[in-house]
Amino acid sequence: MAGARCRTLYPFSGERHSQGLRFAAGELLTLLQVPDGGWWEGEKDDGLRGWFPASYVQLLEKPGMVPPPPGEESQTVILPPGWHSYLSPQGRRYYVNTTTNETTWERPSSSPGISASPGPHRSSLPPTVNGYHASGTPAHPPETAHMSLRKSTGDSQNLGSSSPGKKQSKENTITINCVTFPHPDTMPEQQLLKPTEWSYCDYFWADKKDPQGNGTVAGFELLLQKQLKGKQMQKEMSEFIRERIKIEEEYAKNLAKLSQNSLAAQEEGSLGEAWAQVKKSLADEAEVHLKFSAKLHSEVEKPLMNFRENFKKDMKKCDHHIADLRKQLASRYASVEKARKALTERQKDLEMKTQQLEIKLSNKTEEDIKKARRKSTQAGDDLMRCVDLYNQAQSKWFEEMVTTTLELERLEVERVEMIRQHLCQYTQLRHETDMFNQSTVEPVDQLLRKVDPAKDRELWVREHKTGNIRPVDMEI
Repeated sequence: MAGARCRTLYPFSGERHSQGLRFAAGELLTLLQVPDGGWWEGEKDDGLRGWFPASYVQLLEKPGMVPPPPGEESQTVILPPGWHSYLSPQGRRYYVNTTTNETTWERPSSSPGISASPGPHRSSLPPTVNGYHASGTPAHPPETAHMSLRKSTGDSQNLGSSSPGKKQSKENTITINCVTFPHPDTMPEQQLLKPTEWSYCDYFWADKKDPQGNGTVAGFELLLQKQLKGKQMQKEMSEFIRERIKIEEEYAKNLAKLSQNSLAAQEEGSLGEAWAQVKKSLADEAEVHLKFSAKLHSEVEKPLMNFRENFKKDMKKCDHHIADLRKQLASRYASVEKARKALTERQKDLEMKTQQLEIKLSNKTEEDIKKARRKSTQAGDDLMRCVDLYNQAQSKWFEEMVTTTLELERLEVERVEMIRQHLCQYTQLRHETDMFNQSTVEPVDQLLRKVDPAKDRELWVREHKTGNIRPVDMEI
């Protein structure tokens, strides 16, 4: 498969992939890697390389010409009229009849209209998921997509009927909230994009029942609810730190006020010195707690609030972007259903006029049949266009779902890591504050150890003595 050439169907900006390849519609690319998962790596003619959605390109294969199977001589094999060959991303060749819309892995025989297989294999390829077969094969190459509609609208024998392949494809898929998914009973488990990481991008594609039993919740909505809860938790943490700052500020204010109190200011001696140091330590401790509150504001609370605002903007952008894509997808789905209904009505009208022609031949009836055929063909064209637009919208939604869920995952990791770092900063500041508080108490301890009542008495007596002459007894 590597080295094959493909043509771009739609323009791609490349912004949705870290190594995206930007291109316009109609450019030629050389495939370098074609892994499962819907993303391929390719190279432009100017040497630029990058990744892009596989649904945005079509593999180039000249219709009607196919290399011989292995073991046969190298010679060109002519396919029967109406048959075209294509390569799946795994390199396996399959065949499509644009007239009958048959698909088969077996190469048709050279006899026109006869397949090499025992019987017709209508839609024998796997069902489609987001515009792709389960094997990764494009669900509808532009040359063959829904070509059976053109044929059936002009063929009275096929009016009002649907091919077995369409029924089978419908049974093998389910539609949830306007998005087509493979039916779990008919599809093997799809390969995970990040099989060992339990990543958001792998486990939130389906809907989940509401715990209250009131309906279902989309998987992406569950992710948004988790992110919104994380934002609320971060807000409450910021409020908690703010309350802690208020306590520290009030505590520092009260300590400073208490240190200015004149109670016991007349105490003398070494005990008086120790008491004065106790009051001074209160002032020092007040300054320590005031600095602690200021650092809590600048190094913990403020970063938490700033990150919360940026987080809220990113969340809003993701929410609106996916919501717009879902609305567009729902609109495309409604258009498909409307076009499908219109085609059915046109086919019924054409069938009725055909039956009238069989009963009574007239020029007016023939003219009515021609008009009915034109309207039926137009309805088929409208349905083809609506289905193509729906597949494009679904492919875009699929791409955005992967990139957006990975972005939500990155935001959540960033949020948790940021909070962890700032809570570590909080504990570090607490340790520093405790150390500074201890340093304010140490001088008090030192002075208290030096308190000596005898020395204090001596100093006081020396300063306040009135004389050392003692009284004598009175004589008669």
